[in-house]
Amino acid sequence: MLEIILILLAVAAIAALLGFNSISGVALTGAKFLIGIVLVLFVLVVLGIIAIA
Repeated sequence: MLEIILILLAVAAIAALLGFNSISGVALTGAKFLIGIVLVLFVLVVLGIIAIA
């Protein structure tokens, strides 16, 4: 999932540099959403609610 986040951030940066603001915004929103999911899962693992085997 981290790879997808990095790809979306790269797409957002390149699109912003080229002037495609709508594409940049969509990619950045997707990256923010995935970062939120990763952070929630990390907190659940740290608290011991979810075990990754």
